[in-house]
Amino acid sequence: MNPSVDRSLVLQTAAALRHANRILIITGAGLSADSGLPTYRGVGGLYNGRTDDGLPIEVALSGPMLRRDPALCWKYIAQLGSACLGGQPNEGHYAIAELQRRKPGCWVLTQNVDGYHRAAGSPPERLIEIHGQLAPLYCQSCGAIDPQLREHLQRTLPPLCGKCQGVLRPPVVLFEEMLPELALNMLYEEMAKGFDAVLSIGTTASFPYIHEPIFRVRVSGGFTAEINPSQTDHSAQMDVFLKCRALDVMGDLLSHI
Repeated sequence: MNPSVDRSLVLQTAAALRHANRILIITGAGLSADSGLPTYRGVGGLYNGRTDDGLPIEVALSGPMLRRDPALCWKYIAQLGSACLGGQPNEGHYAIAELQRRKPGCWVLTQNVDGYHRAAGSPPERLIEIHGQLAPLYCQSCGAIDPQLREHLQRTLPPLCGKCQGVLRPPVVLFEEMLPELALNMLYEEMAKGFDAVLSIGTTASFPYIHEPIFRVRVSGGFTAEINPSQTDHSAQMDVFLKCRALDVMGDLLSHI
């Protein structure tokens, strides 16, 4: 454990999670940064300012751009895909999966599209991938499924469907696209049941569907904690703020649950 982390706060968080029946763990890019993935912005950000093509990433990596200029959009999808395929789950992902194993009422809500929670063993039925995932690809024209993301990244982009030559895409939420209805419904169904505790890891929680669960738990008198190397807009309102990476503390947390 990182010696700079306040151990009393770690023990307080562990005790709260130990006694909670229903737990929501919210994860963002900061968790996968320890797997070598760049975050979108900030230190080591994949996209700071404009892209190589002189466009904001919100334009280049958007649904309208995929329709208008598939090759350009796929240039940036491929960067994300290569980064995700080049890494693997870290100890933080495995600790979360183990917590879910010990706590049947523990859910994960992730903004990440890398698939590392699944790979680490988080049960798919208690995993809400609110921004989708990068694989398998599917054809926008005929709907055919194509599992060969890695192979397509070595070929000319955009990847085309082997059946109808339509443009393939990943089931990921691009900018200016709607969230997946199934994932959103699942989130709100579970929020309606209530959570005893929420643990936010590596995310700024800037979207309503991320900060609403935190707010609801706080209002209902539940326990809220955040693990992040830097403070966010929510840090001051949390019961506990652990200023560190998930790798610094998750193993120790788990040892007390």
